[in-house]
Amino acid sequence: MNTALDERVRNSFARSQDSYHDNAREQARIVQLLVDRMVSLGAPKTFGTVFEFGCGSGHLSQALVDQFGIASLFLNDLAYSTRLPALPVKASFRLGDVRKIDWPDSPSLIASASTIQWLADPQCLLQRAADALAPGGWLVVSGYGHSQFIELAQLGSTARAPGLCGSKDLARFLRTGFDNELEILEAREEINPVWFDTPLDVLRHLRRTGVNAPRSQVWTRAKLMRFCSDYIDRFSSNALVPLTYHPVWIIARKHC
Repeated sequence: MNTALDERVRNSFARSQDSYHDNAREQARIVQLLVDRMVSLGAPKTFGTVFEFGCGSGHLSQALVDQFGIASLFLNDLAYSTRLPALPVKASFRLGDVRKIDWPDSPSLIASASTIQWLADPQCLLQRAADALAPGGWLVVSGYGHSQFIELAQLGSTARAPGLCGSKDLARFLRTGFDNELEILEAREEINPVWFDTPLDVLRHLRRTGVNAPRSQVWTRAKLMRFCSDYIDRFSSNALVPLTYHPVWIIARKHC
């Protein structure tokens, strides 16, 4: 468990909480994708106890409440966001590391979007989630794959989330020890470049969404100019520059 990284993640998202919700458009898109896939795969119209970890500013919380009937909602994150919506369901917030806090008993849905990549051992958490689910319960989790922000990596950045993994990895994590308990309904991924006018806009996006939490680089003017020049030389297309998102997700159901 990397306590220093956990602290940087917490501080980075706490600093960006006022700007995250409106700027995290790709994360919001992934949330809607997850909910749409749940519906297409036959999710029930109502859930009893729902546990969402890494709730952030509430993109997934709001989407779940809008789509499904929920009797009781438990939310968790490392830091409390002042942007969490007022939800028309019985909801409670549990502050802290999801690996350390108490979980609600036998949730019928455990969900998370764009969070598990911050954990060095996502397999351990997914297996705990599978074990915690009530019979018939659903597990819906997304993270990011190895091509996440590949442009930054190719320019020499080592500030990558520790738990990047592919959809096949997510499926393997859950098949290990749970073959007779879980039905994996879907394990997929996609590559989605988001385009910006300049490399500086890329950096602003990273700062406003807090997703550069592991970064420790101090930007001098010379480093910034070199970064922008190299980014344009390597990746520019039609006067725009990309930042690649690589979302991965898994949807599973526990046998009754």
